[in-house]
Amino acid sequence: MSLCGWLWLLYCLHVPGSVWGLDGGGEGACRLEAKPVSGSVYRAGDVVIGGLFPIHVEAPLPEQEFRSIKGNSTCTMFNQRAYRWLQTMIFAVEEINRDPALLPNLTLGFLAADTCRSEGTTLGAALAMVTGKETSVVGTECGTTPEVPVIIGDARSSASMVVAQTLGPFDLPMVSYFATCACLSDNWRYPSFFRTVPSDAFQARGMAKLLRQLGWVWVGLVSEDGDYGKFGVQVLLQELQGSGVCVAYSEVLPKLPSKRKIRHIADTIRGSTARVVVAFVGFAGHSGALMEEVVRQNITDKQWIASEAWVTFSTIAAPKNLPSLAGTIGFALKKAEIPGLGPFLTRLHPDGDYQKSDPFLRELWEEMFMCSLGVDPSVTLPSRRQCTGSEVIREGESQYADVSQLRASYNVYKAVYAIAYAIQDMMACRPGDGVFNGGQCPDIRKLQPSQIVHYLRGVNFSTPVGESFHFDMNGDPPASYDIINWHVTPEGTAEFVQVGHFLSSEGSDDQFHIDMDKVVWGGGSGDEVPVSVCSADCPPGTRHAVQKGKPVCCFDCLSCAEGEISNTTGSVECIRCPERYWSNPDRTACIPQLVDFLSYSDTMGVILSVISVSGATLTAGALATFLYHRHTALVKANNSELSFLLLLSLKLCFLCALVFIGRPKPWTCMLRHTLFGISFVFCISCLLSRTVVVLVAFRATLPGENLMRYFSPTQQRMGISLCTLIQVLICVLWLALAPPRPAERRGREGRGPRVVLECEVGSVVGFSLVLGYIGLLASLCLLLAFLARKLPDNFNEAKFITFSMLIFCAVWISFIPAYVSSPGKYTVAVEIFAILASSFGLLFCLFAPKCYIILLRPERNTKKHMMSK
Repeated sequence: MSLCGWLWLLYCLHVPGSVWGLDGGGEGACRLEAKPVSGSVYRAGDVVIGGLFPIHVEAPLPEQEFRSIKGNSTCTMFNQRAYRWLQTMIFAVEEINRDPALLPNLTLGFLAADTCRSEGTTLGAALAMVTGKETSVVGTECGTTPEVPVIIGDARSSASMVVAQTLGPFDLPMVSYFATCACLSDNWRYPSFFRTVPSDAFQARGMAKLLRQLGWVWVGLVSEDGDYGKFGVQVLLQELQGSGVCVAYSEVLPKLPSKRKIRHIADTIRGSTARVVVAFVGFAGHSGALMEEVVRQNITDKQWIASEAWVTFSTIAAPKNLPSLAGTIGFALKKAEIPGLGPFLTRLHPDGDYQKSDPFLRELWEEMFMCSLGVDPSVTLPSRRQCTGSEVIREGESQYADVSQLRASYNVYKAVYAIAYAIQDMMACRPGDGVFNGGQCPDIRKLQPSQIVHYLRGVNFSTPVGESFHFDMNGDPPASYDIINWHVTPEGTAEFVQVGHFLSSEGSDDQFHIDMDKVVWGGGSGDEVPVSVCSADCPPGTRHAVQKGKPVCCFDCLSCAEGEISNTTGSVECIRCPERYWSNPDRTACIPQLVDFLSYSDTMGVILSVISVSGATLTAGALATFLYHRHTALVKANNSELSFLLLLSLKLCFLCALVFIGRPKPWTCMLRHTLFGISFVFCISCLLSRTVVVLVAFRATLPGENLMRYFSPTQQRMGISLCTLIQVLICVLWLALAPPRPAERRGREGRGPRVVLECEVGSVVGFSLVLGYIGLLASLCLLLAFLARKLPDNFNEAKFITFSMLIFCAVWISFIPAYVSSPGKYTVAVEIFAILASSFGLLFCLFAPKCYIILLRPERNTKKHMMSK
């Protein structure tokens, strides 16, 4: 079966009321007993261009019982806007035919049909065109109309997909003027589909830019139940991924919306906290009922974002809807002024010739002038007056004659010119240079659809209004949108004001501009940009914390952690401060960390310094007292040389505490631990020697014992020096191998984080040996003093040594856990406290009683009194 036969078979299967059969040759033979549902307008020509237009927006219900042949059905609800598109096609054809330079010696014709805004009717009309079986044309019989090689249409994405899928395998080209679904850019599924209207992929990209630029991150979506709405929302959601914009709700308007569903959608819009509503809907059939419900519920606090299908649709922008829809902003197809179109549209008049050639004129006239053209009064609508015939169509007084917003009409205009320039390129082909069958050129009188597809892909021309035009590899044109804003005029009508533009094409940067000063915002915001967020932006010093189970736009504000900041409003994450910096109390800025150490200006440092100096002063006073009274019995009896050495070592112990105060430096870190270790060993060595002397002195009085010869002053000095030298060697090795050094340590104290300067011990072993050696001598001294505690009272210095060493050991045993657990500079303070406490314990226990006798009880400072027991 031939191509025409296959298409004719599809047509007969589709068109209700047709009877078909197969003749002996296998071709389809047709006998139509009822005309197709759609009406047609036809003009002959060398090349006839098809056109599909939704002149009516409601098709009759299909016959599903199949019990009888159904009679003629009619479509209802006349669409003036679509009829203007049809007349624009006729205008472009006539303009091209008058141009001797474009298609010389060739006349274009047209065959335009009503699709009734139904997929079934659209497919039936398309099949009738391409098979040459359109019988609704006035003055033709079955099979007398020419086969149409190319179709302009359809206006709807769903119908265009149906027709393109059916005609695509036969390479029959379609050039749509209003089907924007991004799905139609699939060149593999729709290889012969072209369009002069941009894909919704570009519109969605522009909408995403608009939402991001205006900070609208919490939006609602409303779409129609069709390919236009479904794919439009899908592409928009893809563009919004990762942009921070969240969808509060997504509602779908059914094709046959019920009052309950419409009310539910309006309730959702009203109850949502999203103030911005993006509506991907088409004609009034989808959006009109919703807008009526929105107005009825007095929803006036929403900013509407309109798609190109309704942003300039005057029916929706009726004065009754403006309280809810004023300030609507959206993307409209690029507007153009087509010279001569206005007078062409107003030329119509319902005389006999016009009505015979155009079956739609009567409905247009009755719709525009609200009258009836019925000759028989019985068919005149009772609610309408009889038309006088003197009515005149004037520009701008109706939707049909409004040429101020030529957008879809301009796309129809470009589609006709694209086909004309493709035919011109065919006519310019030279034999032998063609691309078909070894260099053959197309036969203009018998055009093949595949040839038109090839040449359409290569057209590149400028329209009569000066716009450059071409198709990309997917059959799409460059995207060009006007950003339209609905203003309310003093008369209470809507004015479509251009406030910006958006240009985009594959492989080039987008151009997006909006003049904020011209925009009138919706939702009662006036001059202020509406705010549409799920959660208010977090202030500086906090970050977003997404609420569980909700979109990322819904969040709580949590304070930044210590050491982190956020210095901008709406921060998603906090920034960690650099090294040596810390967050301020508000967590809004990084400030230099406080350098903390035990200084002489601190209260604690002053107190410890005063105590240290006081202890050294008391020790110096005791030393002065002993020097002044060195010839008295008490001083002589207590080994004055050891007493002087002990007092000198105690003075060093008091003064070494001062080295621990102040900013740590390399030399002070090495000096503080070594001076502390040597001073205390020197002190305890003197005390140990004195304890041994006291113990041996009493044992030497026993008969036959002469131990004192081993503990002469020289030997005592050697013992003290030997004990001290061991500590000196330990300190030298410590300083040589791993000396103490200044270090920084981060801490968190009452006023906040700060850098604590301290002296690291360097070698823990060295520090442990220094303390361990002191502890060893102190333990030995305590043991010997304990053994000598029962000596005669007047000579019982061992009792005081025992008390002093008990205090010393108790202080340093408690020092260890306090030292480990103390933070920052308090570690140094604990060490100083231990030094001063143990030093005062030795000073008071050993020298306070003696000074008391020397200064206040001199009568007891005699040899007689001391020898009395």
